Amino acid sequence: GQPDYNRIWGSGSTPEHAMAQAVLQQMQQRGVFASVDIHNNTGTNPHYACVNHLDAPTLHLATLFGRTVLYFTKPEGVQSMAFGRFCPAVTLECGKPDQPHGTQHAYEFLEACLHLSAIPQRPVLSQDIDLFHSVAIVKVPDQVSFSFGEENGDQEGSPSHIRFPPDLDLLNFRELPPHTPIGWTNNGFHLEVQDEQGQNVADRFFYACNGEIRTSVPIMPGMLTLNSRIIRQDCLCYLMERYPLAG
Repeated sequence: GQPDYNRIWGSGSTPEHAMAQAVLQQMQQRGVFASVDIHNNTGTNPHYACVNHLDAPTLHLATLFGRTVLYFTKPEGVQSMAFGRFCPAVTLECGKPDQPHGTQHAYEFLEACLHLSAIPQRPVLSQDIDLFHSVAIVKVPDQVSFSFGEENGDQEGSPSHIRFPPDLDLLNFRELPPHTPIGWTNNGFHLEVQDEQGQNVADRFFYACNGEIRTSVPIMPGMLTLNSRIIRQDCLCYLMERYPLAG
Protein backbone atom coordinates (compact mmCIF):
# COMPACT_ATOMS: atom_id res chain seq x y z
CA GLY A 1 0.00 0.00 0.00
CA GLN A 2 3.01 2.32 -0.07
CA PRO A 3 4.62 4.08 -3.05
CA ASP A 4 7.50 2.15 -4.63
CA TYR A 5 10.61 4.28 -4.09
CA ASN A 6 11.97 2.83 -7.34
CA ARG A 7 9.07 4.49 -9.19
CA ILE A 8 8.65 7.93 -7.58
CA TRP A 9 11.17 9.86 -9.72
CA GLY A 10 8.64 10.85 -12.40
CA SER A 11 5.27 12.56 -12.35
CA GLY A 12 2.94 11.87 -9.44
CA SER A 13 0.94 13.52 -6.68
CA THR A 14 2.18 11.75 -3.53
CA PRO A 15 4.42 13.38 -0.91
CA GLU A 16 7.11 10.92 -1.98
CA HIS A 17 6.96 12.19 -5.56
CA ALA A 18 7.30 15.77 -4.25
CA MET A 19 10.31 14.73 -2.16
CA ALA A 20 11.97 13.14 -5.20
CA GLN A 21 11.38 16.26 -7.29
CA ALA A 22 12.95 18.41 -4.58
CA VAL A 23 16.01 16.13 -4.56
CA LEU A 24 16.26 16.31 -8.35
CA GLN A 25 16.04 20.10 -8.34
CA GLN A 26 18.73 20.48 -5.70
CA MET A 27 21.07 18.00 -7.36
CA GLN A 28 20.65 19.62 -10.77
CA GLN A 29 21.55 23.00 -9.25
CA ARG A 30 24.72 21.48 -7.76
CA GLY A 31 25.91 20.21 -11.16
CA VAL A 32 25.98 16.49 -10.42
CA PHE A 33 28.97 14.49 -11.72
CA ALA A 34 27.08 11.17 -11.86
CA SER A 35 24.09 9.39 -10.34
CA VAL A 36 24.43 5.83 -9.06
CA ASP A 37 21.42 3.85 -7.82
CA ILE A 38 22.49 0.62 -6.08
CA HIS A 39 20.08 -2.32 -6.07
CA ASN A 40 19.77 -5.91 -4.97
CA ASN A 41 17.38 -8.40 -6.57
CA THR A 42 15.72 -11.65 -5.60
CA GLY A 43 16.69 -14.10 -8.35
CA THR A 44 19.96 -15.60 -9.52
CA ASN A 45 21.29 -12.80 -11.73
CA PRO A 46 24.78 -11.73 -12.74
CA HIS A 47 25.92 -8.27 -11.75
CA TYR A 48 25.01 -5.73 -14.42
CA ALA A 49 24.33 -2.04 -14.95
CA CYS A 50 21.09 -0.51 -16.25
CA VAL A 51 20.86 2.69 -18.28
CA ASN A 52 18.01 4.71 -19.75
CA HIS A 53 20.13 6.86 -22.06
CA LEU A 54 22.69 5.74 -24.65
CA ASP A 55 25.09 8.69 -24.68
CA ALA A 56 28.79 7.87 -24.46
CA PRO A 57 29.43 9.09 -20.86
CA THR A 58 26.49 7.04 -19.54
CA LEU A 59 27.73 3.89 -21.29
CA HIS A 60 31.28 4.47 -20.02
CA LEU A 61 29.95 4.80 -16.48
CA ALA A 62 27.98 1.57 -16.92
CA THR A 63 30.92 -0.43 -18.29
CA LEU A 64 33.00 0.68 -15.34
CA PHE A 65 30.80 -1.75 -13.39
CA GLY A 66 30.96 -4.54 -16.00
CA ARG A 67 30.49 -5.29 -19.68
CA THR A 68 26.86 -6.45 -19.30
CA VAL A 69 24.57 -3.42 -19.67
CA LEU A 70 20.78 -3.29 -19.93
CA TYR A 71 19.01 -0.41 -21.67
CA PHE A 72 15.35 0.16 -20.81
CA THR A 73 12.70 2.86 -21.11
CA LYS A 74 9.92 1.12 -19.14
CA PRO A 75 9.01 1.19 -16.30
CA GLU A 76 9.16 4.94 -15.90
CA GLY A 77 9.75 6.83 -12.68
CA VAL A 78 13.12 5.24 -11.88
CA GLN A 79 15.98 7.30 -10.48
CA SER A 80 18.43 6.75 -13.35
CA MET A 81 15.85 7.91 -15.89
CA ALA A 82 15.27 11.16 -14.02
CA PHE A 83 18.92 11.94 -13.28
CA GLY A 84 19.99 10.82 -16.76
CA ARG A 85 18.43 13.96 -18.20
CA PHE A 86 21.24 16.09 -16.76
CA CYS A 87 24.12 13.75 -15.84
CA PRO A 88 25.39 10.23 -16.54
CA ALA A 89 23.18 7.90 -14.49
CA VAL A 90 23.22 4.16 -13.88
CA THR A 91 21.43 1.57 -11.79
CA LEU A 92 23.68 -1.19 -10.46
CA GLU A 93 22.19 -4.65 -9.97
CA CYS A 94 24.41 -6.31 -7.39
CA GLY A 95 22.78 -9.71 -6.94
CA LYS A 96 20.96 -11.00 -3.90
CA PRO A 97 21.14 -9.22 -0.52
CA ASP A 98 23.78 -10.30 1.99
CA GLN A 99 26.17 -11.59 -0.68
CA PRO A 100 29.58 -10.10 0.22
CA HIS A 101 30.82 -9.99 -3.37
CA GLY A 102 27.85 -7.80 -4.33
CA THR A 103 28.72 -5.30 -1.61
CA GLN A 104 32.40 -5.40 -2.60
CA HIS A 105 31.61 -4.88 -6.28
CA ALA A 106 29.47 -1.82 -5.52
CA TYR A 107 32.18 -0.45 -3.21
CA GLU A 108 34.89 -0.87 -5.85
CA PHE A 109 32.70 0.85 -8.45
CA LEU A 110 32.06 3.85 -6.20
CA GLU A 111 35.76 4.03 -5.34
CA ALA A 112 36.58 4.09 -9.06
CA CYS A 113 34.00 6.83 -9.67
CA LEU A 114 35.51 9.00 -6.95
CA HIS A 115 38.91 8.77 -8.64
CA LEU A 116 37.69 9.78 -12.10
CA SER A 117 38.87 13.19 -13.22
CA ALA A 118 36.21 13.06 -15.95
CA ILE A 119 33.87 10.57 -17.57
CA PRO A 120 35.05 9.84 -21.13
CA GLN A 121 33.15 11.47 -23.97
CA ARG A 122 34.40 9.13 -26.71
CA PRO A 123 32.11 6.34 -27.96
CA VAL A 124 32.23 2.98 -26.22
CA LEU A 125 33.69 0.31 -28.49
CA SER A 126 31.33 -2.53 -29.37
CA GLN A 127 33.87 -5.13 -28.21
CA ASP A 128 33.86 -3.59 -24.73
CA ILE A 129 30.15 -3.95 -24.00
CA ASP A 130 27.37 -6.52 -24.12
CA LEU A 131 24.38 -4.22 -24.55
CA PHE A 132 20.84 -5.54 -24.21
CA HIS A 133 17.47 -3.87 -24.59
CA SER A 134 14.51 -4.69 -22.35
CA VAL A 135 11.67 -5.20 -24.83
CA ALA A 136 8.87 -6.67 -22.69
CA ILE A 137 7.71 -7.40 -19.16
CA VAL A 138 6.19 -10.76 -18.21
CA LYS A 139 3.54 -10.98 -15.50
CA VAL A 140 1.31 -13.68 -14.06
CA PRO A 141 -2.28 -12.36 -14.12
CA ASP A 142 -3.88 -11.98 -10.69
CA GLN A 143 -6.48 -14.66 -11.36
CA VAL A 144 -3.86 -17.22 -12.43
CA SER A 145 -2.29 -19.45 -9.78
CA PHE A 146 1.29 -20.68 -10.11
CA SER A 147 3.86 -22.80 -8.33
CA PHE A 148 7.48 -23.88 -8.62
CA GLY A 149 8.02 -27.62 -9.05
CA GLU A 150 4.83 -28.55 -7.16
CA GLU A 151 1.32 -29.37 -8.25
CA ASN A 152 -0.46 -27.00 -5.87
CA GLY A 153 -0.50 -23.29 -6.58
CA ASP A 154 -1.06 -20.26 -4.43
CA GLN A 155 -4.74 -21.19 -4.10
CA GLU A 156 -4.41 -23.86 -1.46
CA GLY A 157 -5.71 -27.29 -2.44
CA SER A 158 -6.26 -26.53 -6.13
CA PRO A 159 -3.89 -27.39 -8.99
CA SER A 160 -1.74 -24.57 -10.30
CA HIS A 161 -2.74 -22.96 -13.57
CA ILE A 162 0.97 -22.61 -14.28
CA ARG A 163 3.88 -24.62 -12.89
CA PHE A 164 7.47 -23.47 -13.25
CA PRO A 165 10.65 -25.50 -12.66
CA PRO A 166 12.16 -24.99 -9.19
CA ASP A 167 15.36 -23.55 -10.69
CA LEU A 168 13.69 -21.18 -13.16
CA ASP A 169 15.91 -18.25 -12.17
CA LEU A 170 18.97 -20.06 -13.54
CA LEU A 171 17.72 -18.99 -16.98
CA ASN A 172 18.49 -15.34 -16.17
CA PHE A 173 20.76 -13.73 -18.77
CA ARG A 174 20.88 -16.90 -20.84
CA GLU A 175 20.02 -16.50 -24.50
CA LEU A 176 17.28 -19.06 -25.08
CA PRO A 177 16.61 -20.47 -28.56
CA PRO A 178 13.05 -20.83 -29.91
CA HIS A 179 10.98 -23.71 -28.50
CA THR A 180 12.73 -23.67 -25.11
CA PRO A 181 10.27 -24.89 -22.41
CA ILE A 182 9.98 -22.60 -19.37
CA GLY A 183 6.98 -24.15 -17.59
CA TRP A 184 3.74 -26.10 -17.80
CA THR A 185 0.11 -25.08 -18.03
CA ASN A 186 -2.92 -27.24 -17.30
CA ASN A 187 -5.49 -24.87 -18.74
CA GLY A 188 -4.09 -23.20 -21.84
CA PHE A 189 -1.70 -20.26 -21.83
CA HIS A 190 -1.84 -17.74 -18.99
CA LEU A 191 1.19 -15.46 -19.03
CA GLU A 192 0.76 -11.76 -19.73
CA VAL A 193 3.46 -10.05 -21.77
CA GLN A 194 3.51 -6.30 -22.46
CA ASP A 195 5.93 -4.43 -24.70
CA GLU A 196 7.23 -0.91 -24.05
CA GLN A 197 4.06 0.57 -25.55
CA GLY A 198 1.85 -1.46 -23.18
CA GLN A 199 0.62 -3.76 -25.95
CA ASN A 200 -0.12 -7.44 -25.29
CA VAL A 201 2.60 -9.35 -27.16
CA ALA A 202 2.39 -12.74 -25.44
CA ASP A 203 1.94 -14.57 -28.76
CA ARG A 204 5.13 -13.03 -30.09
CA PHE A 205 7.30 -14.52 -27.35
CA PHE A 206 5.55 -17.67 -26.06
CA TYR A 207 3.24 -20.47 -27.14
CA ALA A 208 1.70 -23.52 -25.46
CA CYS A 209 2.24 -27.02 -26.83
CA ASN A 210 1.30 -30.32 -25.16
CA GLY A 211 0.90 -28.59 -21.83
CA GLU A 212 4.29 -26.83 -22.03
CA ILE A 213 4.97 -23.09 -22.22
CA ARG A 214 7.72 -22.56 -24.78
CA THR A 215 9.58 -19.63 -26.30
CA SER A 216 8.57 -18.56 -29.81
CA VAL A 217 11.67 -16.53 -30.67
CA PRO A 218 15.24 -16.19 -29.38
CA ILE A 219 15.02 -14.26 -26.10
CA MET A 220 16.98 -13.64 -22.94
CA PRO A 221 15.08 -13.37 -19.64
CA GLY A 222 16.32 -11.27 -16.76
CA MET A 223 15.19 -10.72 -13.17
CA LEU A 224 13.42 -14.09 -13.04
CA THR A 225 12.62 -14.73 -9.40
CA LEU A 226 11.29 -17.61 -7.31
CA ASN A 227 9.75 -15.16 -4.83
CA SER A 228 5.99 -15.38 -5.35
CA ARG A 229 5.36 -12.12 -3.47
CA ILE A 230 7.71 -10.23 -5.81
CA ILE A 231 6.02 -11.84 -8.82
CA ARG A 232 2.61 -10.68 -7.61
CA GLN A 233 3.77 -7.17 -6.70
CA ASP A 234 6.03 -6.57 -9.69
CA CYS A 235 6.59 -9.19 -12.39
CA LEU A 236 7.91 -12.63 -13.26
CA CYS A 237 10.73 -11.28 -15.42
CA TYR A 238 11.81 -8.98 -18.22
CA LEU A 239 12.63 -10.10 -21.76
CA MET A 240 15.72 -8.73 -23.43
CA GLU A 241 17.31 -8.71 -26.87
CA ARG A 242 20.80 -7.76 -27.97
CA TYR A 243 20.99 -4.09 -28.91
CA PRO A 244 23.36 -3.01 -31.67
CA LEU A 245 25.67 -0.20 -30.62
CA ALA A 246 25.53 2.65 -33.10
CA GLY A 247 28.83 3.07 -34.90
